[in-house]
Amino acid sequence: MDMLNAFVALLNFVIIPAATYGSQLALGALGVTLIYGILRFSNFAHGDTMAFGTTMTILVTWGLQAMGITFGILPTALLALPFGIAATALLVLGTDRAVYRFYRRQKAAPVILVIVSIGVMFILNGLTRFIIGVDDQRFADGARFVISARDFKEMTGLAEGLALRSTQLLTMVVAAICVVLLFWFLNRTRTGKSMRAFSDNEDLALLSGINPEKVVAVTWIIVAALATIAGVLYGLDKSFKPFTYFQLLLPIFAAAIVGGLGSPLGAIAGGFVIAFSEVTVTYAFKKVATYVLPEALAPDGLLQLLTTEYKFAVSFAILVIVLLIKPTGLFKGKSV
Repeated sequence: MDMLNAFVALLNFVIIPAATYGSQLALGALGVTLIYGILRFSNFAHGDTMAFGTTMTILVTWGLQAMGITFGILPTALLALPFGIAATALLVLGTDRAVYRFYRRQKAAPVILVIVSIGVMFILNGLTRFIIGVDDQRFADGARFVISARDFKEMTGLAEGLALRSTQLLTMVVAAICVVLLFWFLNRTRTGKSMRAFSDNEDLALLSGINPEKVVAVTWIIVAALATIAGVLYGLDKSFKPFTYFQLLLPIFAAAIVGGLGSPLGAIAGGFVIAFSEVTVTYAFKKVATYVLPEALAPDGLLQLLTTEYKFAVSFAILVIVLLIKPTGLFKGKSV
């Protein structure tokens, strides 16, 4: 029974939270890796694109709730999500036309586009704060738990309770659906194949008659959708605060680089590597050790390597190690 209690504790505090967080990072990293693979620059405005998309979704969610429209046991934000994606797509397409296209036509060096994206990042950050403010916003509704700790204890008779929040399950399911649809699009549709060809060899793709403006536009639309979905899922699971999405930029880029920039499969793997590393290193294993070890060997300390305030330091450390040892990442993407 103690081993089962230890396993449930790991599920409750490590495996499920890390899988949820990893799904969110994977969606964010997919957006980063698509921009890097197809448009060939690191988009530092991606975190604030997520914040803007989430802001638009929250505003529509509040409007639907004010009209008495809900989604039953599911969050109303799912109904508002298409509006948030549409608004974000218009924003990034407008930004590309107003800003990035000029530098693309000038064949500017990637570092120039990176600096430009930093400027766009600050503008989006200010715009988001102006629209929704700087405070925490909670917009989740519907059923809170798929299973509560109390119900789990009653069903199993274990001392340790397992609580699975609906937002955690929703995050993993939606992320899986998005990944399947994205890979189907890239591998099965004509436009997706054009994007892959453009990423592999731009000059050869142009000689083959591929329209570069269409590829760029479709890329931005997909990135807007991924960023908005990732931002909304993160906000539902925790809460929404604009500055938090700026901080998420580090683990998202770490996930993309660990997996291999330009590799969609690597972005997914990198997201889970970063998430499980952060959660595992910052979790206090005292409860698990108490169940597993004899009473005489029960630890007095928390058995915690780092406090949760240092979780982004874990991402940074992994990022630096990968850049030093294997710059192409796990799935041999483009070197940084």
